[in-house]
Amino acid sequence: MEKIKQLIQASISVKQQLMEDDALVSVIGMVADVITNAFRDGRRVYFCGNGGSAADAQHLAAEFSGRFYTDRKALPAEALHCNTSYITAVGNDYSYDVIYARLIDGIGQPGDVLVGLSTSGNSANIIKAFEVARERGMVTVGFTGQTGGQLKALSDYLINIPSTDTPRIQESHILAGHIVCQLVEETYFQS
Repeated sequence: MEKIKQLIQASISVKQQLMEDDALVSVIGMVADVITNAFRDGRRVYFCGNGGSAADAQHLAAEFSGRFYTDRKALPAEALHCNTSYITAVGNDYSYDVIYARLIDGIGQPGDVLVGLSTSGNSANIIKAFEVARERGMVTVGFTGQTGGQLKALSDYLINIPSTDTPRIQESHILAGHIVCQLVEETYFQS
């Protein structure tokens, strides 16, 4: 029982630090604005991650393309890892490190947004995707842990959760992502 309470408290503590970091809270608001403007301009939002972060990326993409709070039209967002035939073919024929970069090279357009979730900020396939996204004139948004890792330098906007503990980081990624989804939905559909 005490261990469970300690784990809940650890999650609350990270979220408390996030809430008290005005600069980071501001970045979350900026990301919501960037995504809202991208949708208004007819652009798309792509998500990528690995493992649990892939699940979180898929979750957040679904909040846009499905619905969040309101019954409204779908927004053009997708998680890049959902085509298993593509992922396994490129991983096998080329390298797992280029699974997202190749796809971004094929479908990314200037003004589109690429959101990469990596608790370390050092996932090679997301780093390569961000490099290609920048070459294509896309906006890059990194969801990472405390240091930002290598994604820090490649992110136009960095939501670096103040923790080095993977589960606590992922829990806060979903929190920040849900905030972005709610703000985008409210702003985009207010008129």
